[in-house]
Amino acid sequence: MLRTLLVIALGGGIGSVLRFLSTNLVQKYCPTVFPIATLVINILGCFLIGIIVGLLERHELSNSNLKWFLVTGICGGYTTFSAFSYENVALFQSNNSGLAFLYIGASVISGLFAVWLGLFLVRA
Repeated sequence: MLRTLLVIALGGGIGSVLRFLSTNLVQKYCPTVFPIATLVINILGCFLIGIIVGLLERHELSNSNLKWFLVTGICGGYTTFSAFSYENVALFQSNNSGLAFLYIGASVISGLFAVWLGLFLVRA
């Protein structure tokens, strides 16, 4: 159990650093009030989870430390659903309800599609 926790913590640290770097990169090239960096990170994270889970299933590694490291650790540290939720509340509070609803819809629909696409590509 301790080893699993350490594997998750290591992956989470890596995912968090990757999220920070990704956010800075997106914000540098796409400065906007719309939280595009979090949207991109969530979609990419969903896509990666689809690919990783598909590959782990294909190689019968669904219950391995590799899954804990990659899915729970790296992808969990990388994706930003809590930031997504906060940003939507902030958009609503600043009277940007239209942007908030656009952001919610784009995140949910694109995220679901990205997971499906990742699984489809690996299983094909």
